[in-house]
Amino acid sequence: MDNIKLGLRENWKQFTLLVIVNGFVGGMVGMERSIFPQFAEVEFGIASKSAILTFITAFGISKAIANYYTGKLANKFGRRNLLLFGWLLAIPVPFMLIYAPSWTFVIIANILLGLSQGLTWSSTVVMKIDLVGEKDRGFAMGLNEFAGYFAVGIMAFITGYVANSYGITPYPFYIGIFLSIVGFLLTLLWVKDTRGHVNKESGTDITVHLKNIFLETTFKNKTLSSVTQAGLINNLNDGMIWGLLPMVLFSLNYDNENIGIITAIYPTVWGIGQLFTGKMSDHYSKKGMLFWGMLMQGIAILFIPYSSSFTVLAGLSAILGLGTALVYPTFLSTIAQATSPQQRAESVGTFRLWRDLGYAFGAIISGVMADLFGIEYAILTIAGLTIMSSLIIKFRMPANIKQTKDCLEPEELKEALNKNEAIQIIDVRNKDEYETAHIPEAINIPLGELSEKISTLDKNTYYVTVCGKGGGRSAEGAKTLKEAGLSAIWLCGGTNKWLA
Repeated sequence: MDNIKLGLRENWKQFTLLVIVNGFVGGMVGMERSIFPQFAEVEFGIASKSAILTFITAFGISKAIANYYTGKLANKFGRRNLLLFGWLLAIPVPFMLIYAPSWTFVIIANILLGLSQGLTWSSTVVMKIDLVGEKDRGFAMGLNEFAGYFAVGIMAFITGYVANSYGITPYPFYIGIFLSIVGFLLTLLWVKDTRGHVNKESGTDITVHLKNIFLETTFKNKTLSSVTQAGLINNLNDGMIWGLLPMVLFSLNYDNENIGIITAIYPTVWGIGQLFTGKMSDHYSKKGMLFWGMLMQGIAILFIPYSSSFTVLAGLSAILGLGTALVYPTFLSTIAQATSPQQRAESVGTFRLWRDLGYAFGAIISGVMADLFGIEYAILTIAGLTIMSSLIIKFRMPANIKQTKDCLEPEELKEALNKNEAIQIIDVRNKDEYETAHIPEAINIPLGELSEKISTLDKNTYYVTVCGKGGGRSAEGAKTLKEAGLSAIWLCGGTNKWLA
């Protein structure tokens, strides 16, 4: 345990490798991004909006389910093993699309792709969170999501260009064969599991444990449920953009190359923007970023039906991408901050379950409404839901994200000490009380002398203050240390409970 360190700088090699791997993961989705509605119509003669969008529905549901089970199984089977299995599911997908005899076969391929995306993307997200610990978590998520969605945008443009030059099939799908095989090999040869980093962080974590992770993340916990509904709505509008925006552009007589450019701007700005917004979420209000990000998305979508100019549509695509960039890494860093390390993977999995069900809901709602009332009404409905989501963030989500324990139980402290964590126990009673009876590992700094000796204490150490019964002088001592910028908590029941 001593050789395991938390932090972006300390784990930069593994972190960089996971960023690259997630770029390959995102590229697999980008392969379909700009060409699938035409692929359905040209290759299989499908013109119904809702029928075409069944591929997004299948993808969204299967990815959502895989997200949830990746979270539940991550601690049991290991993040790396789930990542490898996800890549194995991805390899057949481009071959199935090239040789698909029917639209049903295409749907099956997208179910496989969704399962693969859930396993691979969720695994890389959780592994990066494990590696960096508490510090720079938002920046880490920004880098992760940048890699994935920048790759989505680049591949959307490349496949649009290839389709325009060489036809809808098979050439665009050759890219997917390369991505899936190289992604699998990178994981197999060089990626390492991160469960040891979870155990390292757990030793000094004081986050209140959730009683029921699924229910708390979905409904009960005001922070987690607010983030979850916004994640669902974010991907609901993304599913609509994925399916309907190319149709809007096609109806305006744009060719494949220009459709590829406009549809690529949104995920590209989304991806690049996260390099900055992820870092911002470490320093600025997460609640504020989530509110403004969802509001920007809603307003941008609202203007799409009333625009025909290439410049205006490209600008709306950029605003939509910027709004999404504000929220996407912030979703994950907020979930990670609000949950304990041992429960984090399952809470992230639950969030990603609902978030990616948004793809399915978005495809179904926008497809059915487009067929019944027209594309304009479908887009306006999605815009309204997105603006409503921003208001839920504004009025439901608390400003204080993390609920922490008041004190550490003796059993928890003993477990942390057994893991060789960098912990120092400080007995804040006077010298006579300390010498009468004290915890063997404790040093004695009386409460009255603590402030003047803070400068001699190591900022990289986690401090636990103790007194006789706990909650009096020890609570005051922990407060003094925290006000000086040190990590500290007091011991429940104090020396008496420890010795008992």
